[in-house]
Parts: sequence; C-alpha cells; structure tokens
Amino acid sequence: MPETMVKAPTSLGIETRADFRRQAQEALERLCAADGAGELIIDLSETRSVDSAGLGVLVLIQRRAAESRRTVRLRGVSGELRFLLVMTRLDDRFVIEGSDRM
Repeated sequence: MPETMVKAPTSLGIETRADFRRQAQEALERLCAADGAGELIIDLSETRSVDSAGLGVLVLIQRRAAESRRTVRLRGVSGELRFLLVMTRLDDRFVIEGSDRM
C-alpha cells in the first residue's frame, strides 16, 4: 500500500499549524495522485506538545484524507496526546501507533 510521511513539528500549535497543514495537504495530494489505497503517516515522534490548534489541524487533515478514502496513521504518539485523543473522542478517526512516552 502506498504511503507518504509528514514529520510534525516539535510543538504543533497556533504558530506552526499553517506550515504543517500545507505540508500535510501537499503530501496528501501526492498520495491521492497514486492509484489505489494509501496512507498518510504523520510522524509525531519528536512532537512534545499539541494544543487545540494543533489538534484541529490533525482533524482537518483526517477529514480531507477521508474524503479521498485515505487513512491517516499517527506514528510515535506520546501518552499525553493519546490521552487527549481519547478524551476528545478523536482516537477512532486515526490509526494510532507508537510509544506510550509522556
């Protein structure tokens, strides 16, 4: 299955969301140009904080991917972000893999 990866910034929030969204949308466009199914992988292994703006951009990316029948996989998710995704009931929108680091 084709996949495309985007590395999230150390802090995903109000100051970094626009650039990250642009990178992720470009990666999704490349993925959609390929035939068949595919995944957009967002590497969060070096991301230390995610605020509400960062969470919002992740949801926006997931919605755009779903419109194209693509999956978004979150890689290297911290325990804190995993907890946030569960508490906001967004965990079922993504394929989540990674460590349980806090």
